[in-house]
Amino acid sequence: MITLNGLTKRYGDRTAVSDLSFEINPGKVTGFLGPNGAGKSTTMRMIVGLDAPTTGRALIKGKPYGELTHPLREVGALLDARAGHPGRTAHHHLLGMARSNGIPASRVGRVLETVGLTEVARKRIGSFSLGMGQRLGIAAALLGDPEVLLFDEPVNGLDPDGVRWVRELMRGLAAEGRTVLVSSHLMSEMQETADHLVVIGRGTLIADAPIEEVIAGSSLNAVKVRTPQPDVLRRELARLSMSVEQGDGPRSDELIVVGGSLERIGDVAFRNRVPVHELSLRKASLEQAYMELTAATVEYTTPAPALSAPTHRKA
Repeated sequence: MITLNGLTKRYGDRTAVSDLSFEINPGKVTGFLGPNGAGKSTTMRMIVGLDAPTTGRALIKGKPYGELTHPLREVGALLDARAGHPGRTAHHHLLGMARSNGIPASRVGRVLETVGLTEVARKRIGSFSLGMGQRLGIAAALLGDPEVLLFDEPVNGLDPDGVRWVRELMRGLAAEGRTVLVSSHLMSEMQETADHLVVIGRGTLIADAPIEEVIAGSSLNAVKVRTPQPDVLRRELARLSMSVEQGDGPRSDELIVVGGSLERIGDVAFRNRVPVHELSLRKASLEQAYMELTAATVEYTTPAPALSAPTHRKA
């Protein structure tokens, strides 16, 4: 378990993390989300003792990271895949880590096999691609067979097969009862991987809830209705304070309803003898829910590109 109590980090007059308090529990994958500059990396660095909090505490199984006797046996972290010395081989990089924490040398070969790097174990890290570096970083996190694991952008640089492998690995680790915290900007992948979400913005907590609860809270969740009598149904639904708009498709018989369940809308149609040809849920994606949650906390925005008229040259 990871516990944060009033965690705050200031750099001069800038506050990177402000009074964060939450728990990361074992047995599930917890996604750690937030815009660029939200304080995610700073928070993860404080958890593993790389940065000291200004106030508050980050605890792992009830202790600060610095008080763990053999930290790699209790906590594994991928925060920077380029952390290894480029002149060392993958094998010797992991072997040095193992010896420093009393981990059997046999674990080196085992984790290299787990991440698919056995064939390049004797190659220098400096020659590795971005994806290979990510796999080596994951191997380092797994080296001590820890109960607590933190991963910052673990699928960065991986091909689709590698992304799927990481997803299955994360879920498998959680299924074993481990505590798994994963930070990523890939919302579609996080939706497939995470059970629980912690969302921060400008260093403060925005959400701490199961992923389905976060998605269910989006205003973009709606019900699609197709009926040959859209005006009648629109009027009756509006009387019940439901928001009804014309569907975004080409059909004139489509309505998009916000604020009502499938059952309630169906009952209204039945009572008013309005035939219904389709009644379906339009569920928001995690990306849509996330964008709503963090809209007021985005620090770095990019204007939409201006589309210039095509230039026609005379032959």
